[in-house]
Formats: sequence, structure tokens, C-alpha cells
Amino acid sequence: MCCLEKGVQTIEALSHRLSSYLEPSQINLVKRAYFYAEQAHDGQKRRSGEAYITHPLAVADILAGMHMDHQSLMAAMLHDVIEDTGISKKAIAGQFGDSVADLVDGVSKLTQIEFESHAEKQAENFQKMALAMANDLRVILVKLADRLHNMRTLGAMPPDKKRRIAKETLEIYAPIAHRLGMNEVRLELEDRSFYCMYPLRATRLQAALKTARGNRKELVEQIQASFEKRLLKESINAIVIGREKHLFSIYEKMRLKKKFFKEIMDVYAFRIIVDTVDTCYRVLGVVHNLYKPVAGEFKDYIAIPKANGYQSLHTVLVGMHGVPIEVQIRTKEMDEMANSGIAAHFLYKSSSDEPINASHSRARQWVQGLLEMQKNAGNSLEFIENVKIDLFPDEVYVFTPKGKIVELPTGATPVDFAYAVHTDVGNTCVACRINERMAPLSQPLLSGQKVAIITAQGAQPNPNWLNFAVSAKARSAIRHYLKHQRHHQSVTLGKRMLSRALAEIHIDLEHMTEEQQLKLLHGAQVESMEKLSEEIGLGNKVVYSLVKFLQPDAELKVRAGTLNSAITIDSAEGMMISFARCCRPIPGDPIIGHVSSGKGLVIHQDTCRNIAEIRNYPDKVSQVNWAATVSGEFLVDVRVEVESDRGIIATLATRITEQGASIEHINVHERDAHNSVIHLCIGVHNRIHLANIMRRIRNLSFVIRVNRSKN
Repeated sequence: MCCLEKGVQTIEALSHRLSSYLEPSQINLVKRAYFYAEQAHDGQKRRSGEAYITHPLAVADILAGMHMDHQSLMAAMLHDVIEDTGISKKAIAGQFGDSVADLVDGVSKLTQIEFESHAEKQAENFQKMALAMANDLRVILVKLADRLHNMRTLGAMPPDKKRRIAKETLEIYAPIAHRLGMNEVRLELEDRSFYCMYPLRATRLQAALKTARGNRKELVEQIQASFEKRLLKESINAIVIGREKHLFSIYEKMRLKKKFFKEIMDVYAFRIIVDTVDTCYRVLGVVHNLYKPVAGEFKDYIAIPKANGYQSLHTVLVGMHGVPIEVQIRTKEMDEMANSGIAAHFLYKSSSDEPINASHSRARQWVQGLLEMQKNAGNSLEFIENVKIDLFPDEVYVFTPKGKIVELPTGATPVDFAYAVHTDVGNTCVACRINERMAPLSQPLLSGQKVAIITAQGAQPNPNWLNFAVSAKARSAIRHYLKHQRHHQSVTLGKRMLSRALAEIHIDLEHMTEEQQLKLLHGAQVESMEKLSEEIGLGNKVVYSLVKFLQPDAELKVRAGTLNSAITIDSAEGMMISFARCCRPIPGDPIIGHVSSGKGLVIHQDTCRNIAEIRNYPDKVSQVNWAATVSGEFLVDVRVEVESDRGIIATLATRITEQGASIEHINVHERDAHNSVIHLCIGVHNRIHLANIMRRIRNLSFVIRVNRSKN
């Protein structure tokens, strides 16, 4: 009974707090949710020994501090009920309505499923929450409040679990709070995680910070007084406050920017809060007159807000005794927005379910982006990896040719820009102009640049883009396209191989009976003909052994087929047909193919030694021919023996490029003082093209011998 009394007291204290902004009927609903949760968690204790209900109550209290609506507070009271007490979502919906039940379900972890690893469990749970966020942004606010209270009470946890929770907080939840503009929540999550991950470093840094504060006090007061005096003189009504540096941000600056503690603490930071946007710019002029500004350090986030809605003017001044002073100038609304972000003015309008300010539409946009990534991602682990990239806080701001601002992560390239404009623009992008000049697609962009993308019909993403694309949207879209293309190509190749094998037992693939198809699918243990074709094309299923399910007694031989039965190769491009490096076949060479698991069809020269052993397994060998119209560039190795002389490489390169061939790489091996061997890898169209190039090389005076080499 005494425990119940204590609970009533705290719920009464919360009710009193809520009475400042909620209706009495809404407060009663919150209390009802509290008593329901208290009953559901009856007998459960937290690790600290307290009754479990203290946690939901504390989470609701955090949300009350953000002035959240009554449904969010009810969800906070009930957020662990589905997970920990066996009460279903349906039961909660029956008691408190669908909106509250959806919020509770969105925050609940997936407890019924066994996962292979903790990383997979974390990823699946996050994916579930992201989908719930798409329907209702309040899910993430309840989750952040839940995480914040868990971080405040981590003390009772075993050290390894503490570290794991802190790591997850730093990697996902603190960046989400930052992305939603909730600075106060982010800073507390970061500092508490830092203490859990590195207690010794945090304690040392905290002690150093305390000492530094004492030493700086006098100078901080002097600078503050000089600002206040000048602003008063100009009749500007403003609040000037010295800005505190936070533990984790100091640590990150030391770690990432390789700065000493003293260098960071030598910068004095102030915030000036005024009434209107016009006054912000007036104050900027005043402080620039008082102390000299540092060139290139001024940033106007009022005209161009950050992606999370943050607005402020930033400038750096050189103060008395040459000390650097960082100044942020903003209005009261901007300050509230900077600290609370999406949680500022979150209360829903009574008439509609739409949130009221611009930060919410930005947050909605971000969540829509998450949904797009989730559709493109192969699995939850790939999705969470993309989300972590996307949550990186630093941005560059570039302009489209029409002057629209596009926000991108630091280090972004024109490829990232193209995908940010539209996925189709990214997929068909071939070149770009930065500030009206042609530039490579891999060039990192800088804030303020104007970027124009050049697209071409029929163009497609290049796998190499993954080496320099940094934004999550670009990376997931490229991967998705390549995966789709790989699937499409393997299905096409598989169909060709299956059609050929079936022709040998006089069955036409296009006119197979349903019974024959079912026999084939049952034997291969796949669910559709498309899947079967893909497995054959990837080399995971051997086509000749599959055909035996239709005619077990059929004697299948891989005959040296005619052009009609053989697979024809019409281009150097393709994901499921590759050319062996050992013999580097080119059009005109007699060739043979072998099916390799996961790679599809690998083409060798007919005389290649590496294929000799595979020939004993006819089901793995495939007849292939070059198409009469084969196109593209094929790599070939050429060995050139030369008399050592100056300028040989340049002369050779000129001869080769004059013939319209490209050079992939050159390797020079000196035999002695007089002779050298040069290994070239060049791109040619066919054997005739190669013969012309070799003849031109042979005619050079310093060339002793030239021949095509095999690795």
C-alpha cells in the first residue's frame, strides 16, 4: 500500500505539472494509463531495486518537460507493457484507442523473434521503429525520452551491457536527436554515453574542464560586459550568455581534429539572444565593429537553415589579448528551436493530425527518406548502415542551376547531388558542371557551389561510384540498381542456358507444360521459373542435372554446338558474363565458357590450361561464340622486349593510343643495363585490332620482340 501511495504522489506531481498546458479530461486519460501500467508491471523491479513503474513515469515526465500531447504521455506510461507483460497491442487499443496502441507498438522491441546476432536484432528493431515513425513522428520522441531515462539510470547495469547501450546511443539515438534539432537531449545522451564508454577519460576531462573554467572566469566576464555595454549604447535589447563547452564535443574535437585541450579551451564562446530577425543582423554589425571578425568564418544559418531546422548567425572575432571569440546570434524562437527542435511546440492541433512548424515537415522529409532507403536495402543491417551514414551531422549546402538549395553530408560528390535531386537523375547521370565548369563526378563539393548534372538516356550507375558516394540515399539507390541489374542479367543468361539444355531433349522452354514446369521446380527446390533461371545464371544450379528431372534416362552430352545452340557474346559489358584473367579472351579467339557459382558464366580461351580440368565435367562447360556484331573493349596482355633507352614508354604509349586502344596499366621489368621487358595491359576491340597494334609496335627501332602473353 505504501508503494501505491508513493506512486500516487508522483503521478499527482506529474498531473500538477501537466495542468499548465493540458485539459483536465486529457490529464485523467494520462492517469488512467499510469494505473493500467502500474497493474501490468506489478511485482516487476528495475535492476536498481525500484518498482518498474518508476521508469514509465520518469519517461512521461521527460515528455511533459517538452510539452508533449496527452497521447504521447499515455504511450510513455504504457511503452514497456507489450514487451514485458504479455498484454497485446489489441488489448491496449481496446482500452486507450488505436493511436496510443500504435505509438506503444512502434516503441516496443521485437521480442518473439530469435536473431543470429545482436547487430541484427538492433537493426531489425530500428527498422520496425522507423516504419512506425513514418506514420507518427511521436514514436521517436517517446523512444528518445525512454533512452534518456535509461542512460540516467545505467548505474545498476553490468559493465559490458552499459558499454553496449552507450555505443548504440552514440551511434544512433544521439545523432537522431541532433537530426531532429533536439540539442539538449543530444548533449545529455552524448555526455552520459561518454562516461559509460570511457569513464577514466571522461573523469580526467571533467577535472581539466573545471580547472579551465576557474582560470577563464575573469576574461569571460570582461568580454560579456564589453558586449552588453556596446549593445546598450546602440539601444539593442539583448541577452548575452557565455556558452559552455560539453564534455563529449571537446573529446570529439581532440580526437578527430587532433587538437590539444588547451587549443579548444582558448576559444571563448558566447550566445546573444534578441527579439527579431532584423535585430540579429544589427547585432552582427555591432559585434564586428567592437572586435575584428576572422575572414571566412561567418555563417548565415538564418537565410540557409541547417537540415534539422537550426537557425543562427555564427561569427568568429579576435578579442582583447588576441583571444578568439565565437558568437552565435539568434532570436528567442530560434534558441528554443535549437534546444528542443521538433519537440518545440509539438502539441497537435485539435482539428487535424498535422504538426505545426517547419521543423516537422523537415523531420517528415527525413523519415520519408528513411522509408525509401528501407525499400532499397537488401536487409535490416544494410538499412541501419545507411541510416548511420545519413545521420552524420555535418552538411554542405550547394545550389541547383535554378538556385534551389540542396543539403548534403560533408564530402558529398556530384553523384550524391544527382541522387538528392531525384533517383532517376542519379541513375542516368554521366557528367557534371560545378560553377559552369566540367568536373569529375568524384570531386567533393563545397558549400555555395552551383552544380548542374548532365544525364543521358540509357546511362546507368557505375559500380565504382560506391567508392566515392557518401550519402545514404545515393549508396542505397546505386546498390539497389546494381542488385536489380544483376538479377535481370542472371535471369536472362539462365533462360538462355536452360533453353539450350532443354532443346537437347526436344523441349521448347516457351511451350513447356505446367506439369513439366512443376517437375523442374520441385527438383530444383525453387518456387518460380524466374528464380530457377536466376540460380542457373548465377551458377548456383547446374542446368544439365536439372534437365534430368524431366527425362532421367536422357543421355546429355555437351556437344560442340552450332551457332544456334551456343550462347553468343555480344558485348564486353555484363555482370553475369566475365572474362578470365588467366588467358584474357578477345573477339576472334576460339572460346569456351564454364559456369562458376555466384559469378555466372566465365569465358576462357579454348586452349587455356585452367579450363582443362573443368572439361571433364561436361555439365559445367558451356558452348559459347562471339556474336558477329560484338562490341566493347576487351583487355589483353602484351609482352614487349626492348633495348633500354630514354623515352621508350612515351613512344610506346603514343603508338598504342594512335591505334585507338586504351592502356590499363604498364609494368617495366629491367633485365640488365641494356634490355628491359615491358608488360602492357591494353583494351582492344578484337584480334585484328590487336594484330595492327602489335605490328606498329614491332616497327619501332628499339623493340626486339613483341608477343601476346598469358598470365
